[in-house]
Amino acid sequence: MDRINIGIVGLHFGRYIVEEEIANGPGTPHFKLAAVCSQEPDKTNAMAEKFGCRAYHDLDELLSDKSIPCIGLFTGPVGRANLIRKVIRAGKDVMTTKPFELDPMAARNVLEEAAQLGRVVHLNSPSPLLSADLQQMVAWQEAFDLGQPIGCRADVWVSYREKPDGSWYDDPALCPVPPIFRLGIYLINDLVRLFGPAERVAVTSSRIFTGRPTADNGQLSIAFKSGALANIFGSFCVLDGEHYKNALTLNYERGTIYRNAGALPVDLEPGSSHLQCVQMKDRKKTIHEAVVRGSSGTYQWDAFARAVRKEPLATDVTVDQIVNGIAIIQAMYKSEKSGMVEGV
Repeated sequence: MDRINIGIVGLHFGRYIVEEEIANGPGTPHFKLAAVCSQEPDKTNAMAEKFGCRAYHDLDELLSDKSIPCIGLFTGPVGRANLIRKVIRAGKDVMTTKPFELDPMAARNVLEEAAQLGRVVHLNSPSPLLSADLQQMVAWQEAFDLGQPIGCRADVWVSYREKPDGSWYDDPALCPVPPIFRLGIYLINDLVRLFGPAERVAVTSSRIFTGRPTADNGQLSIAFKSGALANIFGSFCVLDGEHYKNALTLNYERGTIYRNAGALPVDLEPGSSHLQCVQMKDRKKTIHEAVVRGSSGTYQWDAFARAVRKEPLATDVTVDQIVNGIAIIQAMYKSEKSGMVEGV
């Protein structure tokens, strides 16, 4: 099947998407890079020349190009809902990235408008289809009668030594508790998918190595409406060769599921998750193990292509789930400022 023309808007993180996802990566079989667009002319022209596509320096000009039916929007999250609204009103579909927005109501409004217009808006987290690792967790919960979720400890870390550059990364109002907002957002969205909506949050953070005026170490505690409790730890300060593994220890009434908890097997393929399920059966501890390819947070280019082509696609993510994750982020920002527990 012919590949679909796509235009990429925003060439900071968008550069990675072009190089690693579209030009030579999982999106390559489905999409052809037709244009790049940013407000930095030199960078845009250089990217267009390198990849043999058109360069646009104005979003409206790109949206007027009828040969491009979809846009990869990889600008920062600030005001992204308004940009998505402009794209969908131009009759084009959108793939974008986490964090989706900072304003829950703005996110809800644009997603509902997209549905009314028959336009597609996908993002990598929460993804349109349940990822393979989350599918395995749900399957174990049902097959082994684990009962309802009780609590979770979640971790993500990396080693950054960033310097201030005047971007939104430096502004605590636009990037609250950065290790959670930039990395832990995957874990927030996973937990919303598994636990449902949250009720209240509390946050602690610190600065250890970063040169930015924002935190590089943080913890977020979440109380869910179901009664389940979760803690997410995120850090830019840890160098151990196990970056971005998004570990979970997930307790249920009658068992525990682990995802990438503890040291990972050295032969684990990139993009795979190591899962274990521990339960008591007939007074004996039983351990089930699985390695699945397709981790939470990856871009589901195949699903996006099918949706753009109007092929049947039973997406299972809801507007509420996307918005609930953003509401947690909004409450986290309030808690960082107040030092108090804040309602969601």
